Amino acid sequence: MPKASKDSASTVEQMGPMGENRHEDLGGYQVDFLSFVQDGDLAPLLVGLPDDRCQSPHWGYVVKGSLTMHVGDREEVYGAGDAFYIAPGHTPTWVAGTEIVQFSPTADIERTVEVIRANMEAMQGG
Repeated sequence: MPKASKDSASTVEQMGPMGENRHEDLGGYQVDFLSFVQDGDLAPLLVGLPDDRCQSPHWGYVVKGSLTMHVGDREEVYGAGDAFYIAPGHTPTWVAGTEIVQFSPTADIERTVEVIRANMEAMQGG
């Protein structure tokens, strides 16, 4: 069976002011070990996806800090110790120091991350 930990994840990405993502594919699902270094809002980086919202479902666990998922006109707030599921069609915000472990279908998260990377590059003038 495939497995991964924050220390063993084969891919480590520095995501600028967002923080760090260590991730691994586990048989069609990607596990992300995300550490956020400052308060953030992913909405500007999701522009270009349907409804400018993340189109991947996620299952996860908040290790520390706080994560808020904005879905339509409501917010779901998750704090340290909370497990969560969020359906496609959301935008996340977080507070500095938040760490989460998140599982997503690999194909879905790859399509979303492709748009995030393009938006990050455009914002950096690249």
